[in-house]
Formats: sequence, structure tokens, C-alpha cells
Amino acid sequence: MPIQILMPALSPTMTEGTLAKWLVNEGDDVNAGDVIAEIETDKATMEVEAVEEGKVGKIVVQEGTEGVAVNALIALLLEDGEAAGALEGAVDTALASAPPAAAVPVAPVAAPAPAALQEVAPTLAAASSGGRIFASPLARRMAQQAGLNLTDVRGSGPNGRIVKRDIESALASGAPAASAAEPLAAPAMAATSAPMPEGLEPPFDFEPANSMRKVIAQRLTESKQTVPHFYLTVDCEIDTLLALRKDLNSRSDDYKISVNDLIIKACGVALRRVPAANASWTGDGIKRYHQADISVAVAIEGGLITPVIRDAGGKGLETISSEMRDMATRARDGKLLPEEYQGGTFSISNLGMFGIKQFDAVINPPQGAIMAVGAGEQRPVVRNGALAVATVMSVTMSVDHRVVDGAIGAELLAAFKTLVEDPMTMLL
Repeated sequence: MPIQILMPALSPTMTEGTLAKWLVNEGDDVNAGDVIAEIETDKATMEVEAVEEGKVGKIVVQEGTEGVAVNALIALLLEDGEAAGALEGAVDTALASAPPAAAVPVAPVAAPAPAALQEVAPTLAAASSGGRIFASPLARRMAQQAGLNLTDVRGSGPNGRIVKRDIESALASGAPAASAAEPLAAPAMAATSAPMPEGLEPPFDFEPANSMRKVIAQRLTESKQTVPHFYLTVDCEIDTLLALRKDLNSRSDDYKISVNDLIIKACGVALRRVPAANASWTGDGIKRYHQADISVAVAIEGGLITPVIRDAGGKGLETISSEMRDMATRARDGKLLPEEYQGGTFSISNLGMFGIKQFDAVINPPQGAIMAVGAGEQRPVVRNGALAVATVMSVTMSVDHRVVDGAIGAELLAAFKTLVEDPMTMLL
């Protein structure tokens, strides 16, 4: 009988994706290991390989289709010698025998790290009774259309979030409808302003949001709405650090250390010295991590992604530089593996190369903090009561007050400043 090709789970938190492109046509012969399609997740476009050989008999889901559920049937392969007549009714049979959405298992991936954007950030847990309920916009819309009360739905998404399959399962089990006196909570992404009156809106081009942009909008909105941010800023003199970088780069053509590499190293060492700041909030308590896995924001077409430098405090500058350069290149090509951008414990966002002096970044839940790095610039400073000129870099840390208190945040920034201003101490 025909071989089923199902929508793969390309990350631990993936529940659906976009079938971006088919690389084969109906009638083509494929072998095990051949790349047959490209799947777009919220972070990358990844290639899918055939696991068995055969002839492409039927493409069920056309390329460009969004919201394809994990384990949904996307194509059928004919085995060697199998006639096309075997396809008759095969699609209907496969769909009829498919498990309910709520029971769809997520295929394992090679990511050892905990779920963490995590991907730019996973969603927060559902609130307790009487509090805010966390659900995807699609789940809220489905519940509203069906008159379903979200308080009666148990979420199976990341950290208890209510997703599409939970609504479908609740409707199938006959969950009670919402009463008129209990309106559903407003969607997190509801419009915040009225549309412009007809005839007054200037000309524009409309660009539909891709999966990445939708996830960024959703998760960072939830971060600002639910995470109690506070901010700490420190100015660092980096003339010594720049001199060290120049000296290191002059010693060999095999590497090229950047200022950002030195910042990643300093941040990793600082988190080793102040481990209380290397933590995240779970809803029930605080996770304190044993190593600093630094997520570094990289701008790519259509959004951003955060490759992770594992154990940044324990790696040499050459290793950090090599890993960062490689992952940044592959991130822009959409070729990062899930385990390479998931599971960070702390984030860095550096806009110094664009001349930005100082900014406040949005925390990437469930991480406890993110460091926003500005440009190094010549500024007047006072030394021993006299004016001097130094290259100064402003660094602002956004902190989740549920995880890190002000004194701990200040201690971390002080350690970071010491390391940046005396970079040889990173080697101690």
C-alpha cells in the first residue's frame, strides 16, 4: 500500500508549519535521504528528507500552505512496482485513520536543551483560576466562534498554553459554552486602534506576516504584558578591550575576533561569577542554570533569530568567534538546526554596529534577562579630578523582577563592567 509522508516536527514546541516548497513532482522517483520538501517554521526553513524509496504518487498538501499540523498527511509514495490505482481512496483512508489532534505526538529532535526565542521565547503558563488565560490567537478565535469558555479548556501547548488542538478536543468532548455574562478574554493581539477612515489612508504596500514575524509579535507582546521588566544601565570604557582585540587579531590570520565576541565572553564569565542572575521563572519557582548559554540576537530577513553559544564563559575567544560567525551565516540562510537556537539562559542584543547609543531590549521568556549593547563612542570622562577622553559603551540590562532582584542585577553588571574594562581578567 502507498507510503504516507507526514508533516515532521522540526522542534520540540512545533505544532504546525508552512509547507514552503516541494522539491519533487508527482511521478518522480525518490530514494531514502533525498531532499523532497522545504518546511518553514517560526525560525527557519528546513529541508525534509525521504526516509523510504518509491515514486511520488500524490501530493496532498500544496506548497505555500500555512498552518499544516504536525503529523498531517502531506504526500503519498508508491512502492516499487505498485500501480497508481493503489492511490484510490488512500488519502481518505489515511485521513480517517489519523489520530485526533490532541493525541498527535511530537517527533523527537536532537535538541538536548530545555524549550526556551525560547525560540526569540516560549509562551508563559496559563494563569490560575480567575487570572489571565494564555491561548494562541487562533485558539481564542475558534473558542469565541464556538461559544466555548476557555476556563474549561486544559492547555497542552508550551507551559500550559491553549492551542488549536485543545479547542478541537474540547468541542469534540462537549465542553460547556461560555455564558453571556462571562465574555471571553480579549485576544492578546487585539487591535489597539481604530482603522483609518476610508479615503484618508495614504498609499501602502501590504506584506503578510510570515510565521517568524507572527511568533515574534505574539511572544514579545506577551513578554511586555506579563513580565515585570526593570532596567539597569552602566557605561563601560572599552579602550583596553579594543587594544586587546587589535593585538589578538594581529597575531594570526586564522581568526578575527570581534567586539561582540569579547562581549559574549565577558557576559558568560560574569554569569559564572554571579550565578544567581543566570536563571529563569517557571511559574512555580526559579531555575538556576549551571552554565551560561548565551543567546545572541541576529537580524535576518523577515525577523530575528538567536543562535546560542553554549557555555560561553568556558570557551576561548577563537572558539566563540568561529561558532558565532558560522551560526550567523547559517541563520541568515535559514539553515540553523533547532538545537542551535533553542535553550539559551541569557540573551545579548547588540546594535552598536548601527551607531545606536543606548536602548532597552524586551526579555526573551523564560530567560530572566537580556543585555542591550550600544555603540562605543568617544566621550569625556573624569579621571582623578581631570577631564579626559575615552571610548565608552553603554549597556542596558532588562531584568525579570520575578527572577532577579535589583541588587543581583547590579552585581552582574558590575562584574561585566570589570571584565570589559580589564579584559585580561576574563582569563582568570
